[in-house]
Amino acid sequence: MSLKIAAVNLRMAAAPGNEKLVVVREYDEEKDKADVEEMERRCEIGQGGKPSLVADLLGDPICRVRHFPTHIMLVAEYGDEREIVGVIRGCIKTVTRGHSVYVKLAYILGLRVAPSHRRLGIGKKLVQKLEEWCKQNGAEYVYMATDCTNEASINLFTRKFEYTKFRTPTMLVQPVHAHSKPLGSGIAIVRLDPKLAEAVYRRLFANSEFFPEDIDKILYNRLNLGTFMALPKKSLPKWDPKTGILPLSFAITSVWSTKQLFRLQVKGMSTLKYACCMASRVVDGWMPRLMLPSFPDVFRKFWVYFLYGLHMEGKNGPRLMKSLCAFAHNMGRDDDGCGVVVTEVGQRDPVREVIPHWTKFYMSEDLWCMKKFHDGSDDLCGSSDWLKSRPPPPLIFVDPRDI
Repeated sequence: MSLKIAAVNLRMAAAPGNEKLVVVREYDEEKDKADVEEMERRCEIGQGGKPSLVADLLGDPICRVRHFPTHIMLVAEYGDEREIVGVIRGCIKTVTRGHSVYVKLAYILGLRVAPSHRRLGIGKKLVQKLEEWCKQNGAEYVYMATDCTNEASINLFTRKFEYTKFRTPTMLVQPVHAHSKPLGSGIAIVRLDPKLAEAVYRRLFANSEFFPEDIDKILYNRLNLGTFMALPKKSLPKWDPKTGILPLSFAITSVWSTKQLFRLQVKGMSTLKYACCMASRVVDGWMPRLMLPSFPDVFRKFWVYFLYGLHMEGKNGPRLMKSLCAFAHNMGRDDDGCGVVVTEVGQRDPVREVIPHWTKFYMSEDLWCMKKFHDGSDDLCGSSDWLKSRPPPPLIFVDPRDI
């Protein structure tokens, strides 16, 4: 949906008394693509000579939200030259808030302001205009996600826009080594038809938070590599998916690839560390039977496998989940260019304790901040307000389109 936004005069701190014109408008793919790409390159992560993780979006910059049915991208222009100095993306989806209750939720992502134009209120204006669009399109709540250490972003949303710190899911990263990981003995891994996967997920995550109503669109998306279930081999002949009855012990996950969305690359690593990391991979390639914890080849552009919809049940659930993660790792190993396997789960989710990950490489907690667009419909006890609901469900469904 098109959003017409008027120009706004901002008084710039860098030049007291001098008003500069800042225009926030909808992104125009034909004329803005190159300028947005250049601006975002100037916003690379990492400063001060430290190693940095650089993202390279493939295709059009709006691709990060294009997979949502309702989405938008705004840009901020500065000065008479109309230089693009800021960008923000947003989308709207319908998700669960627990107990099979669905709400219309907006998601803000990709806020960037050129380093040369920060602290001038441009980020604030972008968020304001995006929130207006969210409300116009019927969103009841809006949230954003950032690293717990990103104080600038946290302060912007919590202090200036009254967002509440809501959830802190954990991101777990498993490097893709040069060797294959062995699967557990006596374990079968089967690929589920998308229709069956949808039915299973709707059942398992009915009482979770953030489970998308359009899960079918995700499972049929070209970026989805499949949904896989691990179960004991002895249970396989007895399990008939058509009955809708799940095995007593199983683990399930789906695999999403960023190969056609974006590539990442680590830059700025010292020569010594680079040599050590690459040497570990060479040795691992020569002697895979040793199964050395080799460092992934992240110094060239790589993509990510994202695991979502992770769930396990039964006494064998933890062992089955570990084998399922090993299976996903081996998929990445056979896909030359996949550098890491990533997942994100809630702090109270039981799978958090059994998912293989490498703490030396990367492990962090995200911070999800949320606020409600007030419409006066809350009762006095606040029971209809998601932000006030207690206790939170243990399961959080992380939408792969959000990454």
